Amino acid sequence: MKMYRILGKRGRITIPFEMRQRVGFQQNDVLSFTESEDCRSVLVTREIVCDERCPESDSKERDTEGTVTLKGFLDGLSPEQQKAALMHLSLKWAEQKGKRIHV
Repeated sequence: MKMYRILGKRGRITIPFEMRQRVGFQQNDVLSFTESEDCRSVLVTREIVCDERCPESDSKERDTEGTVTLKGFLDGLSPEQQKAALMHLSLKWAEQKGKRIHV
């Protein structure tokens, strides 16, 4: 099924609700983007951050397919690991925005 959306000024687009439902995309899913060889299309894939092999997986939130959600994964980390993840993601975000962060 083909649907059209307009790419916004900031490069944002909304995946149509009907498609999100059919493919199983949910809030907080980690999505990857793969460019085609001809540079004319992008494949969007929901990535599995952690599955039943993760430590302490019983205490983590799971989606409808039993995969641990990103929030569940982060909640399962120790405070030190959460701090390290926050620092890493903050630095990556700043790099993408062209900002400098002093730690």
